[in-house]
Amino acid sequence: MSESFPPRLLRTRLYEQVAGQISAWIGDNGLAAGDRLPPERELAQRLGVSRATLSQALVALEVVGVVEVRHGDGTVVTARHQTATRIVEAIRDHADRLPEIIDTRDALETKIAALAATRRTDDDLARIDDALAFMQADIEAGGRGVEGDERFHGAVTAASHSLLLARLMDEIADLIRETRLESLGQPGRPQDSLAGHRAVAEAIRAGDPEAAAAAMHAHVTMVSDVALLREQP
Repeated sequence: MSESFPPRLLRTRLYEQVAGQISAWIGDNGLAAGDRLPPERELAQRLGVSRATLSQALVALEVVGVVEVRHGDGTVVTARHQTATRIVEAIRDHADRLPEIIDTRDALETKIAALAATRRTDDDLARIDDALAFMQADIEAGGRGVEGDERFHGAVTAASHSLLLARLMDEIADLIRETRLESLGQPGRPQDSLAGHRAVAEAIRAGDPEAAAAAMHAHVTMVSDVALLREQP
């Protein structure tokens, strides 16, 4: 008679536990879309965790659509709460998708940057510069630069003047936004991302497709180094 055992238990990381606790708290207190969570310092004290762990939990909740972290406005509920188990499952589903999203983004955006270097117009360069300035202003004001990041990559895609590549980027836009939130939620990452954007923009302005492709590849590789993947069990 063969012996069988239950499936191996998954180790739940601390930030996943915290995300589940916050989701449960949202439900227990009847919070609805638009309601704000307590300030991060107070929330961290209540939960007995570090600000870093709390921040990672909030980013994870933002990625799966439960909250939105707004600069100057705190953390706002965007959807009805889910059980702690469902939250952990959603976070891990996101983590499982990340490597494929990163590979696809690298392949598409590296080609897009190369085309942009050979096809960009003065108007395209102006839109790229505007996106860089917008992101810099947001970061200097204490934000993460999420909208500026989106504007920059959108401007580079437009500068490639490839309708099919633009359509493909649009198809995976929601998945890219997940990776963007995860990446820009890490300490120091907004400034590093902005520096990567500037390197891409300089190569595009110089009309150097090889340098533009290399700069975009380096940028995507850098921003894809996220804590969620590093901490996979």
